[in-house]
Amino acid sequence: MDYKKVNNVLGWLCAIIATSVFIITAERTTSWWDTGEFIASAYKLQIVHQPGAPLFLMLQNIFSNFALGNLAQIAFWMNVGSAICSGLTVMFLFWTITALARKIIQSDHQSNDKNHLIKIMGAGMVGALAYSFSDTFWYSAVESEVYAMSSLCTAVVFWAILKWEARANKPHADRWLIVIAYIIGLSIGVHLLNLLVIPAIALIIYFKKTERTTFWGISKALFIGLGILAIILWGIIQYLIKFAAKFDLFFVNTLGLGFGSGIFVFVIMILSALIYGIYYSIRKGKVILNTAILATCFILLGYSSFTMVLLRANANPSLNNNDPENVFSFLGYLSREQYESEPLIKGQYFDANPIGINERIDYRKDNHQYTPIKRAASYQFDRETIFPRIYSQKPYHQYFYKGYLGIEEGRKANFADNLKFFFNYQVGHMYARYFLWNFVGRQNDQQGHGSLTEGNWLSGIKAIDNLHIGGQSKLSDEMIHNPSRNTYFFLPLIIGFAGALWHFKRNKKDATVVSLLFMFTGLAIVIYLNQSPLQPRERDYAYAGSFYAFAIWIGLGVFAISEFFKKYINERNASLLATSLCLIAGPLILISQNWDDHNRSEKSLARDMAKNYLETCAPNAILFTYGDHDTFPLWYLQEVEGVRRDVRIVVISYLTSDWYFRQVKNGTYQAAGLPITIPNEKVAKGLRESLPYHDLNLAGYTDINLLLDFLLSDSNDNKLQMRDGQYENFLPTKSLKLAVNKEDVIRNKVVPQEWESEIPKQMEWTFGNDYVTRADLGLMSVLVNNNWKRPIYFSGMVPAESLMGLDKYMVNEGFAKRLMPIEAKLEKGESLINVDKLYKNIVEKYAWGNIHQATYLDTDSFRFAGMYADEIFGKAARTLLAKGETEKARQVAVKAFNELPQRLYSMSDVTSYGDVIDTLYKTGEIKFANQLVDRNMKFLTEHMDYYQQLATDKPENGLEVQNIRMALDSVDLYERILANTKEKDRYAYIAELSNKYKKMYLSE
Repeated sequence: MDYKKVNNVLGWLCAIIATSVFIITAERTTSWWDTGEFIASAYKLQIVHQPGAPLFLMLQNIFSNFALGNLAQIAFWMNVGSAICSGLTVMFLFWTITALARKIIQSDHQSNDKNHLIKIMGAGMVGALAYSFSDTFWYSAVESEVYAMSSLCTAVVFWAILKWEARANKPHADRWLIVIAYIIGLSIGVHLLNLLVIPAIALIIYFKKTERTTFWGISKALFIGLGILAIILWGIIQYLIKFAAKFDLFFVNTLGLGFGSGIFVFVIMILSALIYGIYYSIRKGKVILNTAILATCFILLGYSSFTMVLLRANANPSLNNNDPENVFSFLGYLSREQYESEPLIKGQYFDANPIGINERIDYRKDNHQYTPIKRAASYQFDRETIFPRIYSQKPYHQYFYKGYLGIEEGRKANFADNLKFFFNYQVGHMYARYFLWNFVGRQNDQQGHGSLTEGNWLSGIKAIDNLHIGGQSKLSDEMIHNPSRNTYFFLPLIIGFAGALWHFKRNKKDATVVSLLFMFTGLAIVIYLNQSPLQPRERDYAYAGSFYAFAIWIGLGVFAISEFFKKYINERNASLLATSLCLIAGPLILISQNWDDHNRSEKSLARDMAKNYLETCAPNAILFTYGDHDTFPLWYLQEVEGVRRDVRIVVISYLTSDWYFRQVKNGTYQAAGLPITIPNEKVAKGLRESLPYHDLNLAGYTDINLLLDFLLSDSNDNKLQMRDGQYENFLPTKSLKLAVNKEDVIRNKVVPQEWESEIPKQMEWTFGNDYVTRADLGLMSVLVNNNWKRPIYFSGMVPAESLMGLDKYMVNEGFAKRLMPIEAKLEKGESLINVDKLYKNIVEKYAWGNIHQATYLDTDSFRFAGMYADEIFGKAARTLLAKGETEKARQVAVKAFNELPQRLYSMSDVTSYGDVIDTLYKTGEIKFANQLVDRNMKFLTEHMDYYQQLATDKPENGLEVQNIRMALDSVDLYERILANTKEKDRYAYIAELSNKYKKMYLSE
């Protein structure tokens, strides 16, 4: 039988199987997090957030053409692009496993044995398909994100080094090394994770070129590999651009030449050096030098995909993150200057005190030269440590550190705490947990922060799971039938460990290489990322390369299990039986368990929620957003599908940067720019980034028009002298006011007609922060210059500290709040509601993302579904009832029943349905109300039994206090609701529950 033919056919078959599954389960539109930004930017070749992914965007742009002009299909076809990349990754994984297995068989001089062929191909299929249907890889395979393409780069590079190894002693074999260099260069334009393959490549080259391996030889090879990694990661990617920037700085500022002249000279010098190096190496017969220089050339050639960023930034597209149009802004873009950097070698403890500032010189491009700017690079602290792990000084991180590490009041954190956090949290919780998700099982997809109820690994073996997280004898129906509860019974893990042991036994060198790949794409990333706790989402995607390496061993597990069966049956039957059992215990159990929660073909909530945000806005509105979820899907809708392009989206968290401050003044499509009259030079990089508050005890409220002039003044008379002798603008008062022209407000229909009598002569409010940002300056300018001509909205996700204290003038109209000059007396925590507009939006405009019919909602989707029940439907129904509009209230409550999910996802959901249920009872929809009460109480009681069992099984973890408190509040709420109905039996049941739980948890 032709080995090569079988190997090729089965490799492609695995790719086809995986790709088909991924396309079937792919999301049909945009998803959460970065996908909306990537799809929008790929469609029009725009600039994404730092450090960019230009090659990914260009390739995804190709896939967009398969939509054939159907704008609603563009996102799907880009998702298909990820599916195809993932399928190709599976194919190269198959060929990698078969190549490693065949090497061992060839060493036994039995390469033509059919039994061995069965095992080799079986190993390839088991490992490749197991990885295909693993949790982390499948998740990335069905959405337009960089991780699928990044995995493909990793797979191709590792496969290519094995191709080189098989041909290393033949002429021209080093061409494979050049191919690897080119793929590595290209991968920089996708994601930097692929670079972590380099140390494993160095070890393979060492093993192949050295007849007798030694510990020092291995150490030297690893050191060289790490050196090459460092040269590419810092030298080529960053310092090459940094040197180009320094050249341009000299040529522009010192020699007086034009912008770009120094870059041109620098590029000529680099090209000349490379050309001469190639010439010299050929002339002198220096093969290694020649290969190294050629590899550098091809890395640079692949890296040149970033020229797309420079070219498109200079074209000023509507999405132009960081505006990297010159060499210094481009350098900042590549070095991720807008993000905080984590200390790696030396850094502070979280409870250390700052004692100084380390400054650096940065540059901005002005009209004729580069202007130096002093920037705070980092703080100096009174207590520092090597290998800092507990470093974040954000209050909620400090609180977490103390609770997690058991640091009592008055004790300072020490190095033992540092190591405990590293091993227990960063390695255990933020890596090992993800690893076990993929090969043992997963409790649920709720984000885990260390509790026993959320996001833990789970095997499905009751005794083991009870020891691990407890409560398994009292699982609720919702937990048992939760689609994201996936149990593999340790089988993929056992097969992988068996394969690893067999690999080390039969070929220590290759097993060491795979181990190195496993470690560098796993533990090394843990060390490098140095993640703080309470991440905004799970980060398992960062470790996909590590799971890829383990999948190699899952494949080789076929050989280990076959050898076990050979003791009892003949070799052919042992090979067939081992392959069959491993296919069942690996790929089949994974696909059967993971299908329901990885099938995203029913999802459309991200798109529909974005549409709801836009449809909330009146024509020609300005909509301030804040984070990923209330921004990226909106970008997708406007840029790709062309929805509500009259709305100017402004990301208020970006408005603190100089580049975005400039951009928002420009219009996009049918939306005019913001009415900001502040000159760009007043808020250029390094100027007025954060102005302190210094109270001058001014009487009354200060008009923001005058205040803005004061904050923008260049006179030292209007500035505060700082400790370093420099003068800085400052906020002299927090009591602000804005004059209101009632005629303008009425003419522009800013407020509902029945509220016109409540329009004040001026708005008065208290500024909420102790500093003023660029975003605050921009918002002040908008308020001064808008004159109520354009509606101003704020997303519900914009935090209070970004609202400048204007909270009391925010009117709820659904998915966004509108700024209105209305005086209203409100209780603490309440807000104004334009209930007529809200009702119209709910009944006529809003879409709900198929969440009622969907068999599964991911964690981001069900968070929003819970918010809809309370913040959208509940508030509308309650307010309509209070106004006496009973029929409208009934319509809203019935719509909630028909549109919200049929199952609950968290204890907070029970409370969030309170107003909807109350309205259903009061408007005569008794049947619907009873269904919700019965469902919600079943959920609550089963979960309370589960929490009680947890306290018994895991007393050291204490009670689920937050969930129990929510449950008690919910029971009280439902008791009050039912007290005014004719549902006496239900009322009696809930009253009994209330007494039971209060005795259990509230009695002394």
